[in-house]
Amino acid sequence: MLNVLLVEDDIDLAATIVQYLELEDIHCDHASNGVAGLHFMRLNRYDSLLLDINLPRLDGLTVCQQLRDDGDDTPVLMLTARDQLEDKIQGFKAGTDDYLVKPFELEELVARVQALAKRRSGQTRVLQYADLVMNLDSKTVSRSGRQLKLSPTGWRLLELLLRNSPKVLTRATIEQSLWGDEPPDSNSLKVHMFNLRKAIDGNADVPLLHTIAGQGFALRDIATPAKDLS
Repeated sequence: MLNVLLVEDDIDLAATIVQYLELEDIHCDHASNGVAGLHFMRLNRYDSLLLDINLPRLDGLTVCQQLRDDGDDTPVLMLTARDQLEDKIQGFKAGTDDYLVKPFELEELVARVQALAKRRSGQTRVLQYADLVMNLDSKTVSRSGRQLKLSPTGWRLLELLLRNSPKVLTRATIEQSLWGDEPPDSNSLKVHMFNLRKAIDGNADVPLLHTIAGQGFALRDIATPAKDLS
């Protein structure tokens, strides 16, 4: 089931959207203003964000911009009554992935949500979890300000983990993302995980790369110790 957040101050419209999405097997949380929307986004992991542009307390463009500044790459579908080119340009500059102009058909909304959920947004250029920062423009990775050196595969692996943190990724999901249908020998991922953990956690007091027993791998700043990946 997909998990999305709707930030919409029209309560009747929001109720209609939430009910329809549930019928389509899409779970939808709802926030009625921009501040609450940001709070939801920072607490939870969503497959996409449905964001009204005219919101109380904090408008949709500002919400989107703040999320991108935070390194959040959740795909954003802007819901708006504005159909002017300049409004859309401002939205894309803020980090919006797609637009849907009100009034719209609910079937089209579902199709847009499903399409966006299949990919993470390309808008964000900085990925961050705790004190681990990846800059996609400068091609640098640092932890607590200390530059890290990664192999090309280590870079791709860390980007994948950062884009999904703190979600757990299974071994199969990681191998499919890195190597497609033809992964190398069974020890390859184990070796790359060991090297990545050594790079990001080797000189740190708090480990971030964890093996979640029976599930897979995740970046998490939790007190419980990570299992040895070697």
